[in-house]
Amino acid sequence: MVLVVSEEVREAVDSRRPVVALESTIIAHGLPRPRNLQVARELEEAVRQEGAVPATIAVLDGQPRVGLGKEQLERIANEDGIRKLGHRDLPLAVAAGASGATTVSATASLAAGAGIRVFATGGLGGVHREWTATQDESADLGLLARTRITVVCAGVKSILDVPATLQRLETLGVAVAGYGTDRFPGFYLSDSGHPVDWTLRTPQEVASVMRAQDALGTPESALIVANPVPEEEQLDPEVHARVLADALRACAEEGVTGQAVTPFLLDHLVRHTDGASLTANLAAVRGNVRLAARVAAAWTGA
Repeated sequence: MVLVVSEEVREAVDSRRPVVALESTIIAHGLPRPRNLQVARELEEAVRQEGAVPATIAVLDGQPRVGLGKEQLERIANEDGIRKLGHRDLPLAVAAGASGATTVSATASLAAGAGIRVFATGGLGGVHREWTATQDESADLGLLARTRITVVCAGVKSILDVPATLQRLETLGVAVAGYGTDRFPGFYLSDSGHPVDWTLRTPQEVASVMRAQDALGTPESALIVANPVPEEEQLDPEVHARVLADALRACAEEGVTGQAVTPFLLDHLVRHTDGASLTANLAAVRGNVRLAARVAAAWTGA
């Protein structure tokens, strides 16, 4: 598999300048057109405003690409038939010459392969509700257990089983710290209702943990920096609880299972909160991107 790294990203990595990896699934599958392209450009610009280089990641015509040009970003946003790729799909997409947007697991894998240490996203995947019956768990968790990368996120998607996900991360040896909080964020919510054991308060503290990971020679696992969406920008917790309960009920009644569950629930939340869940989602992503750029600068000494 030939990893194509843009000249800007390659030069930044080689000269130890700050770089932030960005996933492309939110562009191709998470937002409607043309807003998706607007947001993609906005997130890249937010990284630049903080003094770092954005590296949006995707696969185009069978080539994994780290750092997209203008036309490539437009393809991911506007082209029909863009697949959704986890890390397990990468060799299949390469061999088939396919084009696809990368999820958390694929983005983290390709970013680490390009020498990028910091990755910003919205919310992680995790353990699904009723796991004992479905055995449904996101591939994000296993990949992060064996990939040395720092992921700035707003916790895990609130449609998941949050305490089970936290327990799974602990079992897998993935470090988790709240950023400026001792509570684990819930994607749309500032507080999922569950605590975290560690709190980091500055980008420099995050970078110190990253250096300690390397110095200790511990297994190549990730560092999760759980950055809560500001309370004034979160989805109203009462609305969230009510609409999510309705969504879970509708999901069961319609017999939705497997990979279809997450998009079904997220779409239900958007439609039945009049778009407020999407607004909270974007607020979280923007905050994560800015923080990730600051962490990357602290890590490289910029």
